[in-house]
Amino acid sequence: QVQLVESGGGLVQAGGSTRLTCAVSGSFFILDAMGWYRQAPGKQRELVASIIDSRLTNYVDSVRGRFTISRDNAKKTGYLQMNNLKPEDTGVYYCKVDRTTGWGAKEEYWGQGTQVTVSS
Repeated sequence: QVQLVESGGGLVQAGGSTRLTCAVSGSFFILDAMGWYRQAPGKQRELVASIIDSRLTNYVDSVRGRFTISRDNAKKTGYLQMNNLKPEDTGVYYCKVDRTTGWGAKEEYWGQGTQVTVSS
């Protein structure tokens, strides 16, 4: 059973930085896609950044150049470094792992989320 636990959220001033961590228990494979999502109050959850195989990354335009996603497959841990934070970055941040099994089945796993609040 795969479980994800996020940590590192909190209250940050605008312009500040913080790093989120996603610890994976159970299996974690190189070809698993890992993504960070956020959900602001009253809004839908959106994909912020994703990474596959430690090198292939993708970002939503609003965070490109400010956020960096990375992962350490040996430690089964993912990271989201967030710099130059803005109040609109406020929300609950969730870690997600997407997996395609050897027989083509799709699996997805979510963490419980961690709150990031950016004060102006």
